[in-house]
Amino acid sequence: MNIRLVTVGKIKEKYIHEGIKEYSKRLSRYCSLEIVEIDDEKAPENLSEKEMELVKQKEGERILAKIPQSSFVIALVIEGKQLSSEELAEKIDSLMIDGVSDISFIIGGSLGLSNEVISRSSFKLSFSKMTFPHQLMRMILLEQVYRAWRIIKGEPYHK
Repeated sequence: MNIRLVTVGKIKEKYIHEGIKEYSKRLSRYCSLEIVEIDDEKAPENLSEKEMELVKQKEGERILAKIPQSSFVIALVIEGKQLSSEELAEKIDSLMIDGVSDISFIIGGSLGLSNEVISRSSFKLSFSKMTFPHQLMRMILLEQVYRAWRIIKGEPYHK
């Protein structure tokens, strides 16, 4: 299984970078992992609604260019479906059973994802109604994907 994270922005904090490195290493036992960083669009603090949409559209074009046509796309959005760790494992396992061999998880920038990226997604996933920094979300997502693989393989994990 190929797992790809397409994310907007670079990791600046060392502790987050170390966590991502650790979960990437752990995941290498179960799948091929690729992390694709998209440059975030520079934008001032006080943007109009139209300017925000333009920023999301530009970032969205870069995101879509990095997603293979055959990939099953899971977009992380607040209004998506919330799953337990076991349900995420079931989702990944059922995709494999259905012959899906490539999953792209998408994490947008600080303004979120463009409508085009959301439309391209096959599944919308929410971790919470709360807002998280997108850099931290990358590490949380990798931990949950690692946990899902442990569940799929019947290996112990912390509940």
